[in-house]
Amino acid sequence: MSGDKKLEGINLTDLASALPANAPVKNVEKVTMVNNYGEMLVGVLHRTSSEKLVILCHGFQSSKEDKSLLTLADALTKEGFSAFRFDFAGNGESDGVFQYGNYRKEADDLRAVIIHLAKQKYNICAILGHSKGGNAVLLYASIYGGIDTVINISGRFALERGISGRLGKDFKQRIKKDGFIDVKDKRGKVEYRVMEESLMDRLTTDMRAACISINKECRVLTVHGSADEIVPVEDAKEFAKLIANHKLCIIEGANHNYTKHQSELASIVLDLLKRGCPPSSNCMITLRSRL
Repeated sequence: MSGDKKLEGINLTDLASALPANAPVKNVEKVTMVNNYGEMLVGVLHRTSSEKLVILCHGFQSSKEDKSLLTLADALTKEGFSAFRFDFAGNGESDGVFQYGNYRKEADDLRAVIIHLAKQKYNICAILGHSKGGNAVLLYASIYGGIDTVINISGRFALERGISGRLGKDFKQRIKKDGFIDVKDKRGKVEYRVMEESLMDRLTTDMRAACISINKECRVLTVHGSADEIVPVEDAKEFAKLIANHKLCIIEGANHNYTKHQSELASIVLDLLKRGCPPSSNCMITLRSRL
């Protein structure tokens, strides 16, 4: 990547412990709103004295109770930000049927959330998504705009990859033949059904076009683990090549869910929100942590 600035040997565990706790949470409450399809979306609002709010989006087969989202919500509120984590339609407590695809529809769900919270006079300073949620926030920025900061945590750039691992190498032939594929767990129980329309939604979602369409004034942070076992770190570097105002942070040794790197992840997000990202820059920072 031309023009990259690479800083190594940074330990964010120390930074995490040094972050002050400025504003305690005033209230935690369940909030609902309806999306454009008439489905009720359920979320949890972590309300502080500040109107500055960060929206947190979960990934594939996950929910607002994802460990990383809980960690981030806690870290944000301790620093005085309000936070909102919610379930996309078909997930968690929200209405709807779970779908394999729904990439653009999840961006629409996020739109409904943003409109609702904006009416409550919140200043939405950032939208953050993990894994598939990372795709949702990037797609939102490319379609709707109006958000100053987008944080993509382990999102997938090449959506045509990773399908055969879940559906089998012959997934195209099988879904053409039957119209669907049932994904089963190790015991043979069906976890979810993939319809042809849902599969095509994923295959026709163009993240390259989305990246190019994001307004240059919007600052984007991509965080990725070097040991991500689900989405290769190369995907993060593709985002960095195409998004104009971008910062890439690679956490050495972190897996897809940041199992042993929750504090580092929270510190990176807070560092961006509190100190900002260099404008119109594409810098890559490799973070090493002591475990």
